[in-house]
Amino acid sequence: MEPVRTCVGCRTRAPRSALLRVVSQNDTLVIDERAVLPGRGAWLHPTQECMDAAVRRRAFGRALRVSGQLDTQTIEKQRLNSYGNKVNGSK
Repeated sequence: MEPVRTCVGCRTRAPRSALLRVVSQNDTLVIDERAVLPGRGAWLHPTQECMDAAVRRRAFGRALRVSGQLDTQTIEKQRLNSYGNKVNGSK
């Protein structure tokens, strides 16, 4: 049985393999592709709708238990780059 996590964007439960793990490093959000980085993680569907909802609701700060602002631009660039690579067929 695969572990189940809740998306911080849409708040629906999904298998861990269907979600991205996001961690905070120096007040910057980073995608943890292998789910091995230390610290508390937040789980998110790899869709723009869930990303927008999480940012709008300020869900990352609550889920990661971080006070203050988090830089979300890095995660948006990483997600868009990885999506472009998958669409183009490269790794």
